[in-house]
Amino acid sequence: MKISMRPIARIETVFSQKFGIPRQSGLTNLPSRIVFEKEYQNPDALKGLSEYSHIWLIWYISEHDTGKWSPTVRPPRLGGRVRKGVFASRSPHRPNPIGISCVRLLQVESHTKEGPVITVEGADLLDGTPILDIKPYVPYSDSFPDAEGSFASSKRKCKEVILPKHLAQKIPEHLQEGLVQTLSQDPRPGYADEDDERHWSFLFADWDIHFRVQGETAEVIDIQEKDVPNE
Repeated sequence: MKISMRPIARIETVFSQKFGIPRQSGLTNLPSRIVFEKEYQNPDALKGLSEYSHIWLIWYISEHDTGKWSPTVRPPRLGGRVRKGVFASRSPHRPNPIGISCVRLLQVESHTKEGPVITVEGADLLDGTPILDIKPYVPYSDSFPDAEGSFASSKRKCKEVILPKHLAQKIPEHLQEGLVQTLSQDPRPGYADEDDERHWSFLFADWDIHFRVQGETAEVIDIQEKDVPNE
């Protein structure tokens, strides 16, 4: 049986590279825009969606579609040293590169110059990621407060984030809190020890964020404008 799917939309986020993206959805208040493909720009398809506070995004993990997969993976949460079954993880290296994310719904615009546009908060997707489907989050059936999360239950976090005022002023005020939230999740790879004080950097919207982590404190040490290739 052959199965084929087409993207219904693309998402616009502040993350243009994989490093730095929150490891799960819902961990920041950063806004993202979902812009529909021409074939799916019928406003009727969004009727009633604004009555929900959260939605599920089903998306295509385009950066990892190599056509190959392994039955076991090395989750970054475990430092890349322990193997788990691929179906016991959220690794992007899967038989079918499909991801799911639960995000807060901020706004539904049925008529814009780009067609229908949905604005959400807390997406953990790369800029330009194809969206395969959108479904409403239903609290009475989708929430399981007593669920067990295995190795994903604990998360490495930074209790303090230092963003010096003279550096914070380089980015818009409405993105500053989202940057702090991103850094509070300790975006370093899982193999980085708590005492690994090397300097790291990731792209955040139009800026290159340089930071280090000392103990449970992440500190921004520089913010530079992202290099734009000459056309």
